[in-house]
Amino acid sequence: MSNPPICNYEGSDYQASFWEHGGRAYEDAAEGVALKRLLPPGGKLLLELGAGAGRNTPRYQGFERVVLLDYSRTQLEQAQQRLGTGPGYLYVTADVYHLPFAAGLFDAATMIRTLHHMAEPERALQQVRQALAPGAAFILEFANKHNLKAILRYGLRRQAWSPFSPEAVEFTALNFDFHPRAVRAWLNQSQFSVQRQLTVSHFRMGLFKRLLPLGLLVRMDAAASLTGDWWQLSPSVFVRSQAVGSTPTPAPGAFFRCPACGQDLPEQAADLTCPGCGRRWSFEGGIYDFRE
Repeated sequence: MSNPPICNYEGSDYQASFWEHGGRAYEDAAEGVALKRLLPPGGKLLLELGAGAGRNTPRYQGFERVVLLDYSRTQLEQAQQRLGTGPGYLYVTADVYHLPFAAGLFDAATMIRTLHHMAEPERALQQVRQALAPGAAFILEFANKHNLKAILRYGLRRQAWSPFSPEAVEFTALNFDFHPRAVRAWLNQSQFSVQRQLTVSHFRMGLFKRLLPLGLLVRMDAAASLTGDWWQLSPSVFVRSQAVGSTPTPAPGAFFRCPACGQDLPEQAADLTCPGCGRRWSFEGGIYDFRE
């Protein structure tokens, strides 16, 4: 099976340029409200997929330990600078299509502003499901092609693609908008049961940001998001689902899984050598590297 292309933020100042200095305080706060509503009150081990520089990680304080996973090492180094290297955090560089974790390891996972970089989202979601224990919570955010702006543009013949069709639209390289029906179908096929949907960032327009106070915008968005189970017309949608079906119980001492051959591996603060295939996976500067 061929490897899908990877969107790599290596060397990017995305956290600073987009979030801290890019006028995104409203979007960040609105996403914080959504996460607070959807996250379980607590748990042992949460997997944060596409963690980047750790923008959302402090919002997972109810969990004893958070594993931050990103393909970019420099993004995780930025997260280390923000969060530290204490026992509550573990940093892993890896490919979401080949997750390096023992089956059924996590009791929760999040994937925020990450799915839209996936050329094969179904394959990524199947990997996430394999890493979760039965009953685990999974919070997924995706970019919604069926948003009000796209519908109006299509009706006025200002865009060629239909916001009503189920296929993804790639508006720039490795940046996809997905239809909510398609995402729900992928989740169901990957053994997730959808529990709740929230629509987010309804007022993502410069005019609103200039004219209305941040607090008011966030409260308006929080109220509008409650309609998410009825319709999805915002540019961003959050979905809480639950892992259903069976997952093997991790073997004693198993934490990682070799991406090359599937052999279970222990957690240790040192390089890991797979006894199954002999591959060596590095541990340097507090970051495990499982990239092929």
